Amino acid sequence: MKPKNITDIKFDKCEDSKYINPIRMIFKDNGKRRVWDIIEVHNSVATLLYHKDKDSFIFVKQFRPAVYLKEHRDSTHQECGYTYELCAGLMDKEKSAKQTAKEEILEECGYDVKLDNINEITEFYTAVGFAGSKQVLFYAIIDDGMKVNNGGGIDDENIEIIFIKKQEVRNFIFDKSYPKTSGAMFAVLWFLENVK
Repeated sequence: MKPKNITDIKFDKCEDSKYINPIRMIFKDNGKRRVWDIIEVHNSVATLLYHKDKDSFIFVKQFRPAVYLKEHRDSTHQECGYTYELCAGLMDKEKSAKQTAKEEILEECGYDVKLDNINEITEFYTAVGFAGSKQVLFYAIIDDGMKVNNGGGIDDENIEIIFIKKQEVRNFIFDKSYPKTSGAMFAVLWFLENVK
């Protein structure tokens, strides 16, 4: 099924990118020569947002071309290529992980959260078979008083903000009809277990 609002799709070679750098690593493993292709990418941050006034978690829904590439031939999802994710962004500027998280929360979701209210959960590696980028995972408890704009991203990003009630979130994260990241699933389970 074609994604809504996405048109004129074509695939081409990626020969120059500010986001990825393909590298071939040649090495010996127990004396045996090995060759491994790697995609060098930026590290990132992601933040689980719990809105206490709405008793809901905020997810961002957006079109992901890589997911579309995998799904478009035989997808059963109604909106092929769209995912439900945590508020997240690349660490591609000279800012700390927490400062990057604050900026992304404002840009994507429209909430101005003080740095002291953004709490680190952990960090982990993603796509370890070919990229191995690090993601720092945060959470923040927000309320209506922190909202300063409608969010939705910048530079023509097309981000939809989704509220999922706390009582429904466990079912949501295990519902395969909503494509989501493993980091989002982990963060929700961590929050439900650790934040009272």
